Amino acid sequence: MSVPMKILPRFSLFLIAVSIALSALQAQESTSSLVGSLDGDQYLSPTSAFRVAVPVLPELGGSISDTDNVVTFQDSFNMHESIACFKMDATQRFEEETRGRKEYLIWFFSNFVQADFQQRFPGARIESAHYLAGTQSGALLTYNLLPGGSMFAHRTVTLSETEQPTAKRGNLIFVQNGYVFVISIELAEKVTQGAAYNKTVAEEDALLRARLMGFLGKITFAAPAVPANAPAEKPASPAATAIPAAK
Repeated sequence: MSVPMKILPRFSLFLIAVSIALSALQAQESTSSLVGSLDGDQYLSPTSAFRVAVPVLPELGGSISDTDNVVTFQDSFNMHESIACFKMDATQRFEEETRGRKEYLIWFFSNFVQADFQQRFPGARIESAHYLAGTQSGALLTYNLLPGGSMFAHRTVTLSETEQPTAKRGNLIFVQNGYVFVISIELAEKVTQGAAYNKTVAEEDALLRARLMGFLGKITFAAPAVPANAPAEKPASPAATAIPAAK
């Protein structure tokens, strides 16, 4: 049975309206259980240590999930970005003061972040790492390879049920206002493009670094409490020092 042509535009408008309503409902459901909060297009952390412009859209399958310490933004296409924020206790402050910023960040990453990667994804390793003295008064930039650690594995065609793609993730670790921050981004196209993917390691690193710095630029940190007559902070050198990859 044919459908009268006059009805088709109305039917299309109805589908569009339903789609918009469903998107709005999904967005409401995905944010109703947040530990943090939303203020317009800004996500505010539970500790109020930072806020960040939300980088995903509900219309593209974007979702936000969080805990007391970590918020993750992901969509159905190529975005998986997270911010972890940990309050430094007395032990952490002691380690930072005695080791110095560079060695502390290496120690923190090795003992907490990399250790967690290795526990969750056997065979996980550091492909390369660099210390960026001119970023956030000193930041550690790492590139990690995570077997079976991709958030986009559902978009790949595997050769067997047990085979899983190896994800590449960039991480930026730094200290801000008494908190340790870990910003993490997966290079989605390394998994989703399959045989068509042909980027070099240097090109992958450049992409991840640019995306990490772009994400960092969207974050607003809470103003620190500055004691009276506090000495001015010594500016950091902009040099970058390479760190040997973990075996």
